[in-house]
Amino acid sequence: VFALALAQRDPATDAVLTSKLYLCDLGGSEQVKKSKAVGQRFREAVEINRSLTVLGRVVDALVSRNAYHVPYYESRLTTLLQPAFG
Repeated sequence: VFALALAQRDPATDAVLTSKLYLCDLGGSEQVKKSKAVGQRFREAVEINRSLTVLGRVVDALVSRNAYHVPYYESRLTTLLQPAFG
């Protein structure tokens, strides 16, 4: 995850406008059986797929107006991206 924070000050009003941009490489999402990954690659693929599953659950919870719990802290990816969800 790459986070870029920008700030711009208007000299006339001294107002500050801030923005954040989050870039996340979700590559590596694949079917483990088809990739025939073993060892460390297998563990990485499993972790990536788990993080993507949690990301989907977070988005579903945020879209659902009746969501009681948003599972931000179930993966490192969603924990890092939590500020981007608003």
